[in-house]
Amino acid sequence: MNYKIIQGDCIKSMQGMDEGSVQTCITSPPYFGLRDYGNPDQIGLEASPEEFVREMVRVFREVKRVLRDDGTLWLNLGDSYASNGCYINAWLEKEHNKGKKHLHVKNHERYSDRKAVRGGEYGIKAKDLIGIPWRVAFALQADGWYLRQDIIWSKPNPMPESVGDRCTKAHEYIFLLSKSKNYYYDGDAIKEDSVEGGKKNKRSVWNIKARGYKGAHFAVYPPDLILPCVLAGCPEGGTVFDPFTGSGTTAVVSLQNKRNFVGCELNPDYAALAERRIKEDVNQSLDLTTLLE
Repeated sequence: MNYKIIQGDCIKSMQGMDEGSVQTCITSPPYFGLRDYGNPDQIGLEASPEEFVREMVRVFREVKRVLRDDGTLWLNLGDSYASNGCYINAWLEKEHNKGKKHLHVKNHERYSDRKAVRGGEYGIKAKDLIGIPWRVAFALQADGWYLRQDIIWSKPNPMPESVGDRCTKAHEYIFLLSKSKNYYYDGDAIKEDSVEGGKKNKRSVWNIKARGYKGAHFAVYPPDLILPCVLAGCPEGGTVFDPFTGSGTTAVVSLQNKRNFVGCELNPDYAALAERRIKEDVNQSLDLTTLLE
């Protein structure tokens, strides 16, 4: 199996990739308005939800180019709330009060005067749930993608929230989108055991515990969440792509299941972390070829 991590801006990095060179894309972009990853070219701290959605369309338009015609996109996105104050500062203050230090605080001065999301063409008010996942999904649909499925990631162990006027959030979305009307999808590879015996078609609510990673990256989705996407979206020997590689979960799961991997990562610290994780977690008997750029 081969893997390649391209360190740099994802759109610029994808422009150097061949058209139709990957089978499926499995990714979780930075969520809107929640984290500062310490790079002026980062995605997620746009001035408005509209700008974030437009940036997502730009990214996945290029993803569509590098996908095979029968390729799919599995997109994990969480939501965000508008708040009364500066949401970046409020988050940083909360983290500093806990004595935590993360890579993402390096660049927070750039956002010290950023106010909460208000108004705009979406008419968002303070305390509104912005609806980022569906706004992005509909924008991609309008840009030519086939929106095939909304999968619910149900978390038995959600992060606690100190709120008294709504429920604790215990789910996120994974959207299955395809480049063409007809696409590769191996449903047999992810069938579930039925009560009556035998196998049944996998259902659209996935109950999977959230898991952290011992490394420095903090926005990590669990391998069990990615495995069905890999098995259904890419045949053995095919190539899985992640334009937001992060700590490398998609890479590890793909390689462990005999799929090749290509990824992009803007932050050089995270790119190095993904490289170390691949070396630690992937069985060396797979005879991996490393192409780290």
